[in-house]
Amino acid sequence: MEKTIITDKFNRPLRDLRISVIDRCNFRCQYCMPADQFGPDFEFLPRSALLTYEEIERLGKIFVQLGVKKIRLTGGEPLLRRDLPILIEKLAAIEGLSDIGLTTNGVLLPKLAAKLKEAGLKRVNISLDSLDDELFGKINGRGIGTGPVLEGIQAAKDAGLGVKLNMVVKKGLNDQDIIPMAKFCKEKGLELRYIEYMDVGSTNGWKMDDVVTKKEIYEMLKAEFELEPVDPAYFGEVAKHYRYKGTDVNVGFITSVSESFCSSCTRARLSANGQIFTCLFNGNGHDLRNFMRNGASDEQLFGRIAEIWNGRNDRYSDERTAETNKNRKKIEMSYIGG
Repeated sequence: MEKTIITDKFNRPLRDLRISVIDRCNFRCQYCMPADQFGPDFEFLPRSALLTYEEIERLGKIFVQLGVKKIRLTGGEPLLRRDLPILIEKLAAIEGLSDIGLTTNGVLLPKLAAKLKEAGLKRVNISLDSLDDELFGKINGRGIGTGPVLEGIQAAKDAGLGVKLNMVVKKGLNDQDIIPMAKFCKEKGLELRYIEYMDVGSTNGWKMDDVVTKKEIYEMLKAEFELEPVDPAYFGEVAKHYRYKGTDVNVGFITSVSESFCSSCTRARLSANGQIFTCLFNGNGHDLRNFMRNGASDEQLFGRIAEIWNGRNDRYSDERTAETNKNRKKIEMSYIGG
């Protein structure tokens, strides 16, 4: 099959693919997998329902033929998937794929960072929502302090991986940590990305009153630091970047609530059980796993994915209202990754 560039109803190309490799996690973060919803009796996907590494590799090759340049592995917590470096090695060998990243809570990186780097992983996005041990333990729902995550950050740096930190900001919970996190990351030379608390899924109790907007965070930072804007590195880049003046350290914002970026969204998401989703806020997936397991050829898979993307008209964040948030079917973050 020759490489084909496909576009959706708004002429947005397919460039980025997020692949959830597992729906389980060792944390119970309030904005993703709250413990009262994902308790000891919660039924996660059986192993047979998960895409195998060979199936992910096969789909990865087809997505690259359709224009994908970057793949990010997500979960749940992707490092809980056994032998993950094997998958990364398979994906790294795909001709035309320029970047492989991974989103993680970082706890398992001390054991795995070097192996992941050797397999071909380029970078990691590590979640850290507070530097206060007690509050961080409350947020992650497991009482785990910051120590294991900080060790994971160091392990990733030591292995030669690119490292970015993600901080989800929720009003009244951790907004007092906005400046301490900025100071910590600036001192350590780490890019920090503030993520507006989003209405993903239906279990996190989201309401607009809990959102701290990019404008509010920026004003707080501007009172402490000199910031200068940084141009986007490529079409479809999600984060809006600034640089601390006189340094090469960036700080970014992911603004899907207050400043939507639907018009330049180039991302598709593949769930752990093989459904493709064309928007983080759209709960209507398209089953590729059974289509593949029922004998579909590469050409048929190619055609099916192209058909799905060509028909895509998602622009949820552009259209967000109290009613759309209330009535729209959504997929849980733990099922599809970020």
